[in-house]
Amino acid sequence: MNRNLIRKLFSFGCVGAVGFAVDAGVLSALNKGFGVNVYAARVVSFVVAVFVTWLLNRTLVFKQAADVPRDKRREYASYFTIQTIGALINLGVFAALIASLPALKAYPIIPLAAGSIVGMFFNYAGAHFWVFKTPRKDSLK
Repeated sequence: MNRNLIRKLFSFGCVGAVGFAVDAGVLSALNKGFGVNVYAARVVSFVVAVFVTWLLNRTLVFKQAADVPRDKRREYASYFTIQTIGALINLGVFAALIASLPALKAYPIIPLAAGSIVGMFFNYAGAHFWVFKTPRKDSLK
């Protein structure tokens, strides 16, 4: 693996950790602090976390995105789509592991971690190859 890819994956993971903290904080504040239904609070917390990670990823991880003129609403919609699919993949891996290895019910952190890792790699690939893809120099002419 080249150093740039490792640096980007690490940075992407750090942004994801910030996103998790935002997600958990908004969820807790809405549910515990304001009495919002946990499912409604979860939808809001996910949307806020995705917005925060989009901003951080476009300015820190995929810096070239800020240098290329593009429709930011379309970029965010693409990013949100990738993040939603990644969350569904995460949940699918979690559920599949629990279904295929029932003993993991006693250790749910293991399928949670596996789902998170698979989801993260999907999200990174989607961000890199679709959302923040920069046009090739010869296509700018």
